[in-house]
Amino acid sequence: MTELDEHNRLGALFESGAPDLLEQQQAAARRAAQQADGQRRREQSRPRRSESLLRDIAVSGRARLHGSGVGAPDEATTDQVLRWTIEQFGDRIAVASSMADTVVAHLVSQYKPWVDVLFGDTGYHFEETLQTRQRVADTLKVNVISVLPAQSVAEQDASYGPRLYQRDPTECCRLRKVVPLRDRLADYEVWITGLRRDDAPSRANAPLVVWDQANKLVKVNPIAAWSDERVAAYIRDNDVIVNPLLSQGYPSIGCAPCTSRVAPGEDTRSGRWAGQTKTECGLHVI
Repeated sequence: MTELDEHNRLGALFESGAPDLLEQQQAAARRAAQQADGQRRREQSRPRRSESLLRDIAVSGRARLHGSGVGAPDEATTDQVLRWTIEQFGDRIAVASSMADTVVAHLVSQYKPWVDVLFGDTGYHFEETLQTRQRVADTLKVNVISVLPAQSVAEQDASYGPRLYQRDPTECCRLRKVVPLRDRLADYEVWITGLRRDDAPSRANAPLVVWDQANKLVKVNPIAAWSDERVAAYIRDNDVIVNPLLSQGYPSIGCAPCTSRVAPGEDTRSGRWAGQTKTECGLHVI
């Protein structure tokens, strides 16, 4: 086959709807980079530091980054918080993501490519949430890790009875979110979350850095001070992946059975566990 014949053959392939070779090459390059970083991490792995040392780091970080107090004008910027976090913890960093707006996963990946992103796969998620998780895994420079409960939904139903989320939502969250994440976080020294003070009154005093006694590691909330407008601007300016449910009346997205649409003007978290006194799943204790 001549060079001209090969050129014509490739042209015909593209015209007939064959897969884009450039996309295939980009996907292969992405996999190679991800594997290379995984190899580097294995070679440079070090033991997890003690709780007492990590607690001291959290205390010193809070003193350094919070200025004159939580929410004060002189507290650290998001850039300063993330640079400090990477300097202190290296590869032992996890990002928690509910796969709603994915802002934090995108943001941290700009500072720490191939960071681990933990997604609590409860077995009760909306299909849109699972699709968002896959898009993040396929396109961002992160390692998405699904954190699974000890029991499947069917096994939990057999042990506790069906629809535990209706009868005891706190216990359901504990079994399917809190305990699995706590166990997985034992491999890390810090977890980064998207907790914001604007989210709800219960989060109004969320710090940038804190010792997480429940999970025994440092917790960093780099966008704690961000307003809704700033989040929206970051999404727009960086073409961040968002869960389509956000534009369908679900400003806060959790498990499907416990999440309902919110009417305009209502509190953004009022659709979570609607009709119950519960307002938090238990992952975030301020």
